[in-house]
Amino acid sequence: MASATTSIGVSLTRMRTDQRLDTFLQYRPLLLSIAYRMLGSMSDAEDMLQESFLRWQQSAETDIRCPKAFLVTVITRLCINQLQSARMQREQYFGEWLPEPVVSTAESDPSMLPQMDESLSIAFLVMLERLSPVERAVFLLREVFDYEYFEIARVVSQTEVNCRQIFRRARLHIKEIRPRFDASAAQKEKLVREFMSATARGDIEGLLRIFAQDITVHTDGGGKASATVHPVYGILNATRLVVHGNKKFRSENAVAKFVLINGQPGIVTYLHGRAETVLALDILDNLIRNVYILRNPDKLQVVPHSVDS
Repeated sequence: MASATTSIGVSLTRMRTDQRLDTFLQYRPLLLSIAYRMLGSMSDAEDMLQESFLRWQQSAETDIRCPKAFLVTVITRLCINQLQSARMQREQYFGEWLPEPVVSTAESDPSMLPQMDESLSIAFLVMLERLSPVERAVFLLREVFDYEYFEIARVVSQTEVNCRQIFRRARLHIKEIRPRFDASAAQKEKLVREFMSATARGDIEGLLRIFAQDITVHTDGGGKASATVHPVYGILNATRLVVHGNKKFRSENAVAKFVLINGQPGIVTYLHGRAETVLALDILDNLIRNVYILRNPDKLQVVPHSVDS
């Protein structure tokens, strides 16, 4: 009899474990979308997912009224803590810090990627860096994920009134710099291909036609790859940097390919099948207004390899 009781207990435990896993997988895309937008790093987001899963598995049934609310609360609070501890590291980062790119290909598994929309763009994530960790959480949950204030209040352990004030302050803080998206996907792709062609030819006039007058070039080498320490401003400076940088730093055998970077058209240059540079563009009024060049090899580890480079 004791053996039968033990067997039933083991079966029930296994059933609960399986149910917990199925529930977690159901909400995984949402959790990853929140974590990546909060942290700007896919590797860090995956770490937060793992920690959230452990806490989910170890939590008591009495602690869980709504699985979705529980999981969103756990991962958001973990991300806030992670950002608070990482702030000093980013302040000491060599050169400009840019988010870790998410490069999707035809072979990418959608369930393993954050929910793709314009709030995932490099330009949007760079803008979020101006917010404090709590401001970032409140702004994202309200603006991107459409949470009600009473729900956000529970997640970030603030009053509903405070959350309204935090959101209002965050929105005002970034209102002037928020990226706008007026170009269609086809227009963006056309402009990216023109950029890729003009850069490869060293065509200064071609770049001047597609660059905004107030264009800014941002580069992230992290002290481990060639990059500018500060952003480069203005159409003439940006054009010189892009043309001369392509000649000076691009390896002779590198192959440039058109891809989607954070859901937006972009370029990856591969050397022997591995990403050497990721280049994302911010486009407005059919002109390129920001160029983001990521060369830090640590951040390019998550970029899928190219099998035909």
